[in-house]
Amino acid sequence: MARTPANAPGEEREKSKNVGALRALWPFVRPYRPLVVAAIGALILTACVSLVLPMAVRRVVDNFNGAGTLLDKYFGAALGIAALLAVGTAMRYALVTRLGERVVADIRKAVFDKVIGLSPSFYEKVMTGEVLSRITTDTTLILSVIGSSISIALRNVLLFSGGLVLMLFTSPKLTGLVLLIVPLVVVPILVLGRRMRVLSRENQDWIAASSGNASEALSAVQTVQAYTHESLSRAAFSDVTEKSFVAAKKRIWTRAALTMIVIFLVFTGIVGVLWIGAWDVRAGDMSAGVLIQFVIYSVMVAGAVGALSETFSELQRAAGATERLVDLLQAEDTVNDPARPAALASPVRGEIAFEDVHFSYPSRPGVSALDGVSLHIAPGETVALVGPSGAGKTTIVQLIQRFYDPASGRVTLDGLALADMARDAFRQHIALVPQDPVIFAASARDNIRFGRPDASDAEVEAAARAAAAHDFLTGLPDGYDTWLGERGVMLSGGQKQRVAIARAILRDAPVLLLDEATSALDAESERLVQSAVDTLAEGRTTVIVAHRLATVKKADRIVVMDQGRIVAQGTHDALVAEGGLYARLARLQFTEGMAAE
Repeated sequence: MARTPANAPGEEREKSKNVGALRALWPFVRPYRPLVVAAIGALILTACVSLVLPMAVRRVVDNFNGAGTLLDKYFGAALGIAALLAVGTAMRYALVTRLGERVVADIRKAVFDKVIGLSPSFYEKVMTGEVLSRITTDTTLILSVIGSSISIALRNVLLFSGGLVLMLFTSPKLTGLVLLIVPLVVVPILVLGRRMRVLSRENQDWIAASSGNASEALSAVQTVQAYTHESLSRAAFSDVTEKSFVAAKKRIWTRAALTMIVIFLVFTGIVGVLWIGAWDVRAGDMSAGVLIQFVIYSVMVAGAVGALSETFSELQRAAGATERLVDLLQAEDTVNDPARPAALASPVRGEIAFEDVHFSYPSRPGVSALDGVSLHIAPGETVALVGPSGAGKTTIVQLIQRFYDPASGRVTLDGLALADMARDAFRQHIALVPQDPVIFAASARDNIRFGRPDASDAEVEAAARAAAAHDFLTGLPDGYDTWLGERGVMLSGGQKQRVAIARAILRDAPVLLLDEATSALDAESERLVQSAVDTLAEGRTTVIVAHRLATVKKADRIVVMDQGRIVAQGTHDALVAEGGLYARLARLQFTEGMAAE
């Protein structure tokens, strides 16, 4: 389904400021000031050499009929200036391009460092594809600006200002006439430039939406194909991409109009001024060399103005991209670490408590996911959460990891509120096996080692054996070193789940969270894994979310949830005897299971 950009056209684009937004790049440029100084030095050198060249041409023209030796010297000087210009230009290119690549690499890392730590509530509002577009497309624009556009702009500013001063020394009269056309050039730059800024931001937002749409469809390509949704997905992507093209077309035509107007006004004015200069030469008031020198400076100034008008639009486009990246870098998260985090006592016992917790997901503020939940889980206790879909079971698991903060009440670990601790400080003591296991595009060994990066190969294989994964992993083409592909496409659902369980076993954490951990396993694998889970749970605080009640009959305590509330808790036998929701669920599942057999 097509998604509208996070900042839909016409909503927030007007907040885009002018090229001054590029000042936000300075913190990334500042560490490389020596490189900046060297690049500016090379830039000034090339600009000065370019401004000296017309003087050499004037000498050649005015002394063309003079002594041959003098003429040779002037031509030799011109060649020397050209060589200096070539060296300076090469240095400028090398230094500026290196600076651009370094700064953009730092920006990409900074943005990724920020977004990888944002809580899930952020991704309820922004698609990951849009974030990736900002990291790639927007930073590519900034690379173009730092590695090229800013350098070209500064060079042309120097040529414009220096050329204008030398024009004044060459012929004050003709220079005065040239300056009369400056206001005519500045007005369209300001008017159309503002329009360019808005269109550039709109274009980039639609590109991000297009990337997000493609990412969503491709990440679920099997589902798309299974439901023969290819044509609809193509149509949705085409629609967003066409909107991006329409925005780009408007920007292109606006830029083309700006360039046409500026170049026409500048060169028309220069032609008119040179016409007057030609009559001055005929009258003997000016030498031919002086006129040619003035012509060259005029062309330099006109070319600089034309280049600045084009570069200005590029700078505005990059300013929009900079704003979008700054939006990510300054994104406010609903879950943050405290300024002075409390520290857990060692060793961590794994005592978990929910104290009158109320919570609603940010995307559904009117729907209560947890409604006054109070729950105490003793160290080493195995607690199973059961109930119908939407009862709040997975929400309990998410709040234990502090992916969200409750609206009221608090969640504690070993008596300390999670909100009072650094997230990575307590999460390292938690192992998770989600319902939808995440398999990275890496080897099987690396996927298991994700649970504890410093684990040895022997420890990885021991964890795989405990999770009943060793046999099928050794049967892969390269064994544990087999590349599993994106999202583990080489594995079945049950195999993915066993790899995820091995990862949790390897982590060896005092708190174990199992969210439908055996849901994708066949009967034999479930028996093996359940045995491994039982062993793993010994001495650990274990929270199990399950729909299949057969997997939780041995839990120390079963907590029954419905509509965000705890409606009953106890052992399997006690809850069955008590009647109510659990007894009804047990009767349905076990009766259906016996009938199926």
